[in-house]
Amino acid sequence: MTLEKMNYYGHEQVVFVQDESVGLRAIIAIHNTVRGPALGGTRFFNYESEEDALFDVLRLSRGMTLKNAAADLGMGGGKAVILGDPSKLKSREFFNSYGRFVGSLGGNFYTAEDINVSATDVAHINETTKYVSGTPQIGGNPGPFTARGVYLAMKAGAKERFGTDSLAGKSVAVQGIGSVGGVLCGHLAKEGAKLIVCDINSGAAEKAAKTYGATVVAPEKFLETECDILSPCAMGAVLNINNAKNLKCQIVAGAANNILLDEAAGDKLHELGILYLPDFIINAGGVINCYAEVMEGGYDVGFVNAKVEQIYDTTQKVIQLAGEKGTGTHNAANEYAEAQIK
Repeated sequence: MTLEKMNYYGHEQVVFVQDESVGLRAIIAIHNTVRGPALGGTRFFNYESEEDALFDVLRLSRGMTLKNAAADLGMGGGKAVILGDPSKLKSREFFNSYGRFVGSLGGNFYTAEDINVSATDVAHINETTKYVSGTPQIGGNPGPFTARGVYLAMKAGAKERFGTDSLAGKSVAVQGIGSVGGVLCGHLAKEGAKLIVCDINSGAAEKAAKTYGATVVAPEKFLETECDILSPCAMGAVLNINNAKNLKCQIVAGAANNILLDEAAGDKLHELGILYLPDFIINAGGVINCYAEVMEGGYDVGFVNAKVEQIYDTTQKVIQLAGEKGTGTHNAANEYAEAQIK
């Protein structure tokens, strides 16, 4: 069954690893290395089943291939997921063990932080392998760069939909007030957007409400929130063909990976006239920062900032391509990225 799924998504390699001594269970998926070694973060999540974890890592790693190509980085796409409760399993020894598995791939996969994996955890991975990025002493937390790129893409989308790229007065609903969503809220508030926030951690949502004067909505009500821009910045696969019709927004632009459950969801958004800004186009800021740490010549924050600023232009190009083709932006983004791979 795994080989069939690898073939479906076009993967080169999927590795299952475990170390019972520390409770480590993980899946590393290398999707495509045409442009260079695979680069993608490691997600630590308490999945309900191994099947759910495999589904997630296969889709995430494919998304990294498209993301890295669309951002014109000299890396392929990969991703890893660690199965289990991070609040119970995390330790220096745990991530040392994981780092040894990453190192055993011989540089075919470079990893970095993702959900529930911090810069400190990355430092512990780095103690046993050099094939890691986002280390505290160099590039650090990539979250702020991701947030900056999403913010710029929102402005590009606003220019297309509202005739101006100013977000002042626009209502933006942000789901997931973490290292990316929280920084994104800061950018939006500074420009004068009206913020609506949502997080399964009520404390994070309340803090954002106090800091930015945001309105808090319950997690189960988020997708039905009336707003100009809906921004899922937590887990992926939140939009599908069934719940898309309940949206009350004009633009969907979030930092989460794989916001759409499948291509049919993108078709539905296009049919409804909702402008979807493809996640792997707009959330590339973090991986750009990670790439800069491992690229030849060494880390250059000026290079990172310049690349992140280009996300505005790339978003416009994808919107324009979709218009020329008469298709949804999700299809146009795939075509744009695949052309870079070829």
